[in-house]
Order: sequence, then structure tokens, then C-alpha cells
Amino acid sequence: MRHRKGYRTLSINCEHRKHLLRNLAISLIEQERIKTTDAKARELVRFISKLVTLAKNDTLAARRRALAKLNNNKQAVRKLFDNIAPRYATRNGGYVRRIKLGYRKGDAAPISIVEFVEEHSE
Repeated sequence: MRHRKGYRTLSINCEHRKHLLRNLAISLIEQERIKTTDAKARELVRFISKLVTLAKNDTLAARRRALAKLNNNKQAVRKLFDNIAPRYATRNGGYVRRIKLGYRKGDAAPISIVEFVEEHSE
């Protein structure tokens, strides 16, 4: 039974899934828009939203926790804390959007675009 399971296993083991989400999150932070399968995109939105919420509290401890989550990628953490998190200082969640594109030609897997929502300052 699947009761109270909080995440998708993506048909891979725990370590592989952890590294996959780290790599997808680093790519999203660096490029601010990526294309991936729908199931991976859903898990990535959950993962990156928690990171942006963490980055809004700009402390040394928060930076170290983000470094641990992002595999010690200092450039990605710096961009997350200095460029991305200040955009969403007044926003409570909903930092990332997922847009369905359709199906991949080779294996008919559902494809989505994951991107940061542009925050317009007034």
C-alpha cells in the first residue's frame, strides 16, 4: 500500500534519487529553466521550493544546509542566495512553475518545463 508516502521513488534507489534531484536542482538554479520528464519535474518543484524558502533566511547556517543539499556546489548556492531568493522575499511559496509540453518522441514519456516564476517588483 502507498499510504502516507510523501514522495515518488522514480523507480530508482534512494542514493540515485538523491543525486538526481541535486543535479536537477543545480541545473535549474544555474539555467533558471530546464526540460525534464513530468515525474522528475514534480519532485524537483518540491525540492527546489524548500531550498528557496531556506535561502530567504540568509544566515551562515542556512548557506551550509544549502551546500549540503546541493553537493557543495558553491556557485549554485551563491546564485541561489544572492540572486534568486531576494526576488521572492515577499512571496510565500510558488517560486517554481511546471509547464507540460506533451510527449517525447522516442519513448512517449511526458515532458515538462520547470522554471522560476518571475517576480515583478512594483
